[in-house]
Amino acid sequence: MNKQPSALMDQDLKETTTWKLSILILCWEFPPNIVGGLSRHVFGLSTYLAELGHDVHVLTAGQHNLPESEVMNGVKVHRVKPINQYDDNFLSWIAGLNLAMAFKAEQLAAELEFNLIHAHDWLVGAAAISLKELMGLPLLTTIHATEHGRNTGIHNEMQQFIHEKEQQLILESDQIIVCSDYMKNELKEVFTLPVDRINVIPNGIEPVTVEPEFPVIFPELKDRRYIFSLGRMVEEKGFDTIIEAAAIVKEQKRDYIFVIAGKGPRLKNYQKQVFERGLNDHVLFIGYVTDDLRNALIQGCEIAVIPSLYEPFGIVVLETMVLGKPTVVSNTGGMKGIVKHLQSGMLMVPGNSQSLLEQIEFLINHPEKAKEIGNKGKQIVESLYGWKRIAAETIRVMEDTILSKRAYIDGTKVTQNK
Repeated sequence: MNKQPSALMDQDLKETTTWKLSILILCWEFPPNIVGGLSRHVFGLSTYLAELGHDVHVLTAGQHNLPESEVMNGVKVHRVKPINQYDDNFLSWIAGLNLAMAFKAEQLAAELEFNLIHAHDWLVGAAAISLKELMGLPLLTTIHATEHGRNTGIHNEMQQFIHEKEQQLILESDQIIVCSDYMKNELKEVFTLPVDRINVIPNGIEPVTVEPEFPVIFPELKDRRYIFSLGRMVEEKGFDTIIEAAAIVKEQKRDYIFVIAGKGPRLKNYQKQVFERGLNDHVLFIGYVTDDLRNALIQGCEIAVIPSLYEPFGIVVLETMVLGKPTVVSNTGGMKGIVKHLQSGMLMVPGNSQSLLEQIEFLINHPEKAKEIGNKGKQIVESLYGWKRIAAETIRVMEDTILSKRAYIDGTKVTQNK
């Protein structure tokens, strides 16, 4: 995780906005507590909002020995522990987190005058809704993914509960941000949400530097070409497709190996599959890696692969493309809006191992084209997905949300006076 805003900014960010807002951001994960892409998103966004000159407060879950409050890159971070922090039931834990968040936010509001609440996903929805009413503030919500999309429908009581919490937060929010047109369409269909309340702002990424001489931590990769992938170890990320592709690679006696980084509930299951199918020489699940090691592994790979079955945006795609690596992604979700086939990357059929291998073989057999694709992808990421641009777009939505809320309140007052 980069600790400072990029020094490559071509102008003073403070010139891009006129208002100086006091913003309360609610999210359940924030560095160094990283579970998925949401944490990295909020870190990047909040850092650049602070760089723009806004007073940014992030309220998030505490963990281990992390300080209750600290300033990170100009962002005031406040951590709370759930009232029932040792409860093994996740929903009970989340309920306790929301209670603790609401209580802490009330304390902050006694000393600070916030202009807007910005919530991230249903996990902080209860606190966000109650604080909106208590403080009389506009509520802006970013929806990063939906339970319906992750599971291709709602199939059990747990999923139904989460779906209803998502719906409640969306309906109570004054404006919504999503990361792609794909997610915009999903919200319109699943929640019958008016288009004029949905704003599309993509995820962002920092310019990346890689240590030129990184120690060899994985001797299995020495002198071997490898295909790299990363993501949370859950079913929707599509890593089963890589395992199937590795079985074909073994049968055809190809000379490359798949390396997959990430943690999550299915990691041990994937590692077990690899062992039982005798694929240890062809696919390697390495678990959690630091940002520096991740970047080094991307830098050293032949090709990057993101085979997700469901991916609202796909920030991992930016992480591989920004390092100039030709990247193969599933033709689904937000990723198909980032990658143009044979131009800035390669598109594969989701869940189809043969399609994945066809894209890989094309890139291996056409090294000059692969290099061209990698360079083009890097140019696109640097020009369209920098946090400087994303933060400025977000501020415009925040300002519109505040103005609309004021106009609504003023209009209501006029009607009542009549």
